[in-house]
Amino acid sequence: MERLSQLALQTTAAVAPPQAPNHPLDPLSPQEIAAVSAIVKEKYAGKNIIFNTITLREPIKRAYYDWKERNGPVPPRLAYFVVVQEDVSAIQEGVVDIGAQILIQLKQTEGAQPILTPGDLQDTEDIVRSDPEVIRQCEISGIPATEMKNVYCDAWTIGYDERWGASRRLQQALMYWRSDEDDSHYSHPLDFCPIVDMNAKKVIYIDIPNRRRKVSKHKHANFHVKSVAEKFGTLENPSGFRTDATPYNVTQPEGVSFKMDGNVMNWSNFQFHVGFNYREGLVLSDLTYNDHGKVRPIFHRISLSEMIVPYGSPDFPHQRKHALDIGEYGAGNCTNPLSLGCDCKGVIHYLDAHFTNKNGEPTTVKNAVCIHEEDDGLLFKHSDFRDDFQTTIVTRGKKLIVSQIFTAANYEYCLYWIFRQDGTIKLEVRLTGILNTYIAAEGESAGPWGTIVYPQVNAHNHQHLFSLRLDPRIDGDNNSAAVSDAKPSPFPFGSKENMYGNAFYAERSTFKTVKDSLTDYQSSTGRSWDIFNPSSINKYSGKPASYKLVSTFCPPVLAQEGSLVRKRAPWAVNSVEVVPYQDEDFGYGRLYPSGDHVAQWSGDGARGMRQWIGDGSEPVENTDILFFHTFGITHFPAPEDFPVMPTEIFELMLRPRHFFTENPVLDVKPSYARTTTEVKAGNTGVDSCSLNVDKTSRLAFNSAAASATESSGSCCAHK
Repeated sequence: MERLSQLALQTTAAVAPPQAPNHPLDPLSPQEIAAVSAIVKEKYAGKNIIFNTITLREPIKRAYYDWKERNGPVPPRLAYFVVVQEDVSAIQEGVVDIGAQILIQLKQTEGAQPILTPGDLQDTEDIVRSDPEVIRQCEISGIPATEMKNVYCDAWTIGYDERWGASRRLQQALMYWRSDEDDSHYSHPLDFCPIVDMNAKKVIYIDIPNRRRKVSKHKHANFHVKSVAEKFGTLENPSGFRTDATPYNVTQPEGVSFKMDGNVMNWSNFQFHVGFNYREGLVLSDLTYNDHGKVRPIFHRISLSEMIVPYGSPDFPHQRKHALDIGEYGAGNCTNPLSLGCDCKGVIHYLDAHFTNKNGEPTTVKNAVCIHEEDDGLLFKHSDFRDDFQTTIVTRGKKLIVSQIFTAANYEYCLYWIFRQDGTIKLEVRLTGILNTYIAAEGESAGPWGTIVYPQVNAHNHQHLFSLRLDPRIDGDNNSAAVSDAKPSPFPFGSKENMYGNAFYAERSTFKTVKDSLTDYQSSTGRSWDIFNPSSINKYSGKPASYKLVSTFCPPVLAQEGSLVRKRAPWAVNSVEVVPYQDEDFGYGRLYPSGDHVAQWSGDGARGMRQWIGDGSEPVENTDILFFHTFGITHFPAPEDFPVMPTEIFELMLRPRHFFTENPVLDVKPSYARTTTEVKAGNTGVDSCSLNVDKTSRLAFNSAAASATESSGSCCAHK
């Protein structure tokens, strides 16, 4: 329920507005955050508030493109804020016009709680350590009261618990013990779970299992440098680390190929804006491709708008573990500062991220976004067998990578947006970090719901499901979407139409309504999805200019109908949903498929994706659409995932189809090329990769081999 005020409230700061950035999609600057904070503090003068969020309220599309393409005015610079007010259960949220220094919207929302911040997670640990009943439960578990400094907790959203609903701002504390502050506590989970009221700053309940399990006495399973030396060190190699690794350095002596004007990227015909916010983290906007002088829009906005990590144990209280990490914590709030040569390697350009702390003061995460190039292998190649493959062309490419890493308690999520020179956009996700664990008694089976990954350590089955939000603008406004399946000919073997039985084709079904779009991945048909402009027709193929979504990591959500998981993540039920775009009050709309406020939402009622789908009758053909795609993995843990998990990698791809009239990278200079005429005449052709040109390359093993190869030809094996 919302109580809304949408008048220009005469609440202004007593200082001049901060300077606006050059681009209306740029994240808020520290100065803008401070200015918004001052206005909000004035409105709540005399009341105790904690700042939860201050972020950019992005302009609606019409206003943005009026400015960008039609010489209209710069959209107003708006900021969205959330504060928590003492003794008030409703979420306090609103919008500030930064340029006018006016509060233009204020509303109170019931039935949910605001996003949890890193400060909330840190506070929870302090609260549980000092609670007398938590101390008593630790003693029952075998940990003396004098050792509470070695008791840790991972603070998790409670999801939804019917005992309290959304009436109090709660977290559940997943409890652990360390014998030393450098230990990894995940090998020593405890068996009880305190519930913490974040506003009251106290433990209000402790969930205790029917069967008690004492803390493990096994040695901690660690992964730091000292632990590796203890596990694997020898007299010859005390460190225990592998000795076969030689340095691998990346150099670009002439600098990078990309240029940035503020947050606007230009690279190999691509142009786009790099944004960042507390919730989605990286946001890529206004993506275009320069097709030999014709600048063609592709997408207005791309982001990860939500994710859910549902766990598969039915035992209480594990059924509560289904974190909607983006909506309940924020991929931006939890982002890591990245390090040169470690998180990113090469010639790097970084972007910082700015947030508010609980007092309304701006804070900065340095190097929140990493931008760099990597070798992309072969773009294309062809050789002619007729002269022993001497007639050939080889063209190598580069790829641009825009990346972010965020930590959600135990897991790290590494996100890499990859741009290829042929117009392809890829998203690679790498999961690492540490399994969420629960204690098992000596000899106890994990049953079908988990795996014993270390003595007395049970890691439950779970899924990682993401919602990719695409706002397409392929060759302009009004787009459509379709599903594409590889199908065998409908005509039987031996028929006139399919005499030899070998015929197959692509069956393409355009979505007319929202209901049509509710589709799932089918591996048997190699299913993909097309997003296209029905008014932009390829002059050769006669088919519309499209971007094809190729995504094969599409497990279905395994929680059953009626479960909290399905109710709170309605978008996870299908691989694809397409809904009409719609502006919201004072800003860009339909962003979050589990709703604006996710924490402690019961999953009941029409909000987010459930509201947008409605009865499924709204048209989505040749109009302004939003395309949502659910992808991810189902994780059955194994000992190899512990004590820290090697990266598990999955990806998807947006690939241009019928967008260009020929190979779009023909104009990338080849690394090596010889025509038949040049071969016959003994001419070199184009050669930028042979050992005679590249003086820095060496063969792998010895100088004798290198000399032999230098005399025989190039490193590309053209003889």
